[in-house]
Amino acid sequence: MRDVFQKELAEIENGLVEISQLVRDAIERAAKAFETSDVALAESVMSDDVQIDMKANALDELAINILARQAPVARDLRVVVSALRISASLERMGDLAAHIAQLARLRFPEQVGPVAVRETILKMGQHDIQIAGRLVELIDTQSDEIAEEIKAADDQIDAFHKSIMDALLAEGLEAQAPQVVDATLASRYHERFADHAVSIAKKIQYLTSGDWLTDEECAQEA
Repeated sequence: MRDVFQKELAEIENGLVEISQLVRDAIERAAKAFETSDVALAESVMSDDVQIDMKANALDELAINILARQAPVARDLRVVVSALRISASLERMGDLAAHIAQLARLRFPEQVGPVAVRETILKMGQHDIQIAGRLVELIDTQSDEIAEEIKAADDQIDAFHKSIMDALLAEGLEAQAPQVVDATLASRYHERFADHAVSIAKKIQYLTSGDWLTDEECAQEA
């Protein structure tokens, strides 16, 4: 029974790596579709999001089944509980990539957002791609160093988001209302994508150390 239990735990951990790889691929293609107004690529991101959802649901079912049958304790319990929360964040990150792709499809053949902020949105996309790549490595290795890198990288995403909001609210902005709405949504989607990566990084650190977030960190995450 112990061997079966360990195989199931390994299946959960491998499943998280697989889902994170799909999320990394989704944000790469979504950012490319946004940049190039490639409607076919955008639609592929949206349709492939179902695969992320299905794998996340299957992993959750396995984790719940383990809790019911094995009653894990100590680190094993942390693995299962953390997996449930991490899969939820990964599933949401896939949704956000699909939302970014949807903006590209919605405005095809036009580019999304006003010129004043479009370059910054593209930079946010590239940073999220880098964060997603590091996230795959983090889930695979559970490296505290990579977790800290992801948390630090989120600061740049937040700075980009603030600069876009400031530009959209500035007087004299030459943009139509739909462009402003699209840019606001795109920036928010990228900002939330990085936030979920940070949330996962904190959960990985909890998994490896057993130390949960401080009250201040919990408030920031919420």
